[in-house]
Amino acid sequence: QVRPVESGGGLVQAGGSLRLSCAFSGSGSIFSINAMGWYRQAPGKQRELVARFFSGGSTYYGDSVKGRSNISRDNARNTVYLQMNSLKPEDTAVYYCNTVPPKASWGQGTQVTVSS
Repeated sequence: QVRPVESGGGLVQAGGSLRLSCAFSGSGSIFSINAMGWYRQAPGKQRELVARFFSGGSTYYGDSVKGRSNISRDNARNTVYLQMNSLKPEDTAVYYCNTVPPKASWGQGTQVTVSS
């Protein structure tokens, strides 16, 4: 079973940047780096997909982060990254990685807090 471990969050001022990391262990039929994506859940809101890979290497970004974020990966290290720039207070959330659609157990996530 895939087990994601997210890291890299923190407190940052608006306009700042963060690089989130997701390392995952385990293997199985659901494991495919091309199926991985980043989600986030803000207080009082539903979890939303913000970025993902498709097979073939193409990517998707949600409107809320498009133009400010970049998803990348290190296949050898089973790690997926999310570089976030020009952060806004509305980016404040807990960020998670999982397959798309989500099939692994959810990790603890990493908290991103953006102050104005």
